Amino acid sequence: MPQVLEFKLPDLGEGLTEAEIVRWLVEVGDVVAIDQPVVEVETAKAMVEVPCPYGGVVTARFGEEGAELPVGAPLLTVAVGSVESSVTGAGSGAGAAEAEPSGSGNVLVGYGTGAPPVRRRRVRPEGLSAPVAAGVGAAAAVASATAAPGEAAVSGRGADGVRGPVAVVSPLVRKLARQHDLDLRQLAGTGPDGLILRADVESAIRSAAAAPVAAPVGTSAATPAALPAAAVGRTAAPGGPAARPVGERIPLRGVRGAVADKLARSRREIPDATCWVDADATELMAARAAMNGAGGPGAGQKVSVLALLARICTAALARYPELNSMVDVEAREIVRLPEVHLGFAAQTERGLVVPVVRDAQARNVESIGAEIARLTEAARTGTLKPAELTGGTFTLNNYGVFGVDGSTPIINHPEAAMLGVGRIVPKPWVHEGELAVRRVVQLSLTFDHRVCDGGTAGGFLRYVADCVEQPAVLLRTL
Repeated sequence: MPQVLEFKLPDLGEGLTEAEIVRWLVEVGDVVAIDQPVVEVETAKAMVEVPCPYGGVVTARFGEEGAELPVGAPLLTVAVGSVESSVTGAGSGAGAAEAEPSGSGNVLVGYGTGAPPVRRRRVRPEGLSAPVAAGVGAAAAVASATAAPGEAAVSGRGADGVRGPVAVVSPLVRKLARQHDLDLRQLAGTGPDGLILRADVESAIRSAAAAPVAAPVGTSAATPAALPAAAVGRTAAPGGPAARPVGERIPLRGVRGAVADKLARSRREIPDATCWVDADATELMAARAAMNGAGGPGAGQKVSVLALLARICTAALARYPELNSMVDVEAREIVRLPEVHLGFAAQTERGLVVPVVRDAQARNVESIGAEIARLTEAARTGTLKPAELTGGTFTLNNYGVFGVDGSTPIINHPEAAMLGVGRIVPKPWVHEGELAVRRVVQLSLTFDHRVCDGGTAGGFLRYVADCVEQPAVLLRTL
C-alpha cells in the first residue's frame, strides 16, 4: 500500500515567510518524479518553480492559484511506494507506473537530497481511489491541526451527499473570512470533497453586500440608517467600527508588498539627507562612443552608460568607504563592508526590483555591463533568484530613463546610500569660458547621516561628477 507523504512549502531562501501560488504544474493523479517542479510561486523577490522531494502519485493539492501560503503550509500530498498496487488492472499497460524513490536531489530547507529526477507519467484516474482518499484525509487532518479555533473543520456536504468535516486548507480563505466576519461553518464548499475555496468565500461576501439592510424600528426607509454604509460615505454608526473607504483595492503582496515594507522601514529608521550636482556628461558620452566604435576583443559588446556609472561608483566607494556600510542598530555600530555588491533599480511589469552585481569592485566596465544585462533580462522575465535580489551594499538608480532630471530617492534599507542619475540632455553650459550647448546630467546622492557627515557625502558626489566630466580622472584608480 503506498505511503502518503505531505510536501510543505519550503523556505525558499533569505528568510522568506510566504509565497503566492501562480500556476500549478501538476494535477491530482499525475505521477511525479523526484525533484520535478510541481508549482510555480511568486515570493516577495522572484518567481520560483518549486521541486517536489518525493516521487509518486499526486493525491491532493492545497491552495488555489492566486492563494498566498505561509512557509510550512502543505502544498500537496504524494502517494509514495508501490504505485502498481493502487492501480486497478494496470499490469504492464499504459496505466502502469513504476515506483519512485522518495529522496530529493534538490536541496530544500527541511528536505534531504537523494536520487536524480526522472520523467513524470499520468495514471488513469480510476486507479487512484486509494491514494486520493488518503490524500483527502491527510488534507483534512492538516487543516484541522493548523486552522484557527472554530475554523479547523466546518459542516459541508461531499459528493456522496453525506455531511461531515470539511478541510479549510488555504490560509487565504481563513483570512478572507475573518476580515469579513464570515462563519465558515455556514458555507458549503464547492471544492473536492466539499473543500471551501476562495471563490466560495468571495461569493458569500458578495451575497452579504447585496443583501438589503434592515431599518431599525421607527426609522423610515428613506433615512440614511436604512442604507448601506457605502451609500452614505465613510461615516460609521455610533459605537461601531469605522467604515472602510470605497474604491478599487489592490493587495500589497508579492514584489509590491516587499517594496512597500522596505521603503517604509527605510523612512522610519534612516535619517537620510540628499545632496545633488549638475555635471557636464559630454566627455563621458564621447568616451562611450569611442569604446563602442573601437575594434579588438569584446568589440561586439556595447558599453552602456549605466555600466560606466557603475564603475565610477565602485571607484568612488574605494575613496569613500563610509558609504559602503550599514548600521547595526542593536550594537550601535557602523559596519564597513569590504566588498561592493552594487544594486541597480530595474522597473519591470511586476514592479520595481533591485538586482545585485556581486563583487562589483573587482569587475571592469565590460564585466559589470555584461552582468547588468544578464540580471536585467532575468528581471524582465521574472526568473531572478532570491539571492540575486539581496545582499546589496550600495544602489545606483538611473531614473533618467523615465525622462526626469532629478529625484530624492529612498535608501534601499539596510544600505547607507543611493546615487540617483537623471536624464542626459543638451543644455546651455559655460564651457572653457564660453556659453555652449553641452550634454548635462543631474546627480543626486541620498545618504544615511549616521554613517557620515555632509563633507564625506559631498566629496563622494564631487568625485563622481569629476569622473563624468573628465573620464580620464577614472584612469587614476584603474
